[in-house]
Amino acid sequence: MEYVYRTQGTCSTNIELNVEDGVVKEVAFWGGCNGNLQGLSRLVKGMKVEDVIKKLEGVRCSGRPTSCPDQLCHALHEMGY
Repeated sequence: MEYVYRTQGTCSTNIELNVEDGVVKEVAFWGGCNGNLQGLSRLVKGMKVEDVIKKLEGVRCSGRPTSCPDQLCHALHEMGY
């Protein structure tokens, strides 16, 4: 299932996801701190959604109220996970 999530309170604007059978196949962040987000995309690729949520939900970035990893978890929840 492919999904595009519009982020809130982060340096990226959108997260593009592809999840199949509860496994993250692809993640792309639009905008933001590109190098860090490419590393995050590689980290979660192939992981079970439940493991991604367990590791990244609630992660904060500097003084911001949320972060790209946390917003990724919000997107996965919106997808029904």
